[in-house]
Amino acid sequence: MSKKKKKQKNDSQLIIRINSEERDQFVKLCEELDTSAAREIRKFIRSFLSEHEE
Repeated sequence: MSKKKKKQKNDSQLIIRINSEERDQFVKLCEELDTSAAREIRKFIRSFLSEHEE
């Protein structure tokens, strides 16, 4: 039997302050790449955590 990853419910928010110009550029680029800003930030967080696991 293959083990399937259980999707965890996204039940928390992280609020950050960012320059509005950088935010707009980021969101626009994400749209051009057919992804979302939230998806890319979640991907970054998972990668960062993985790199720094003990």
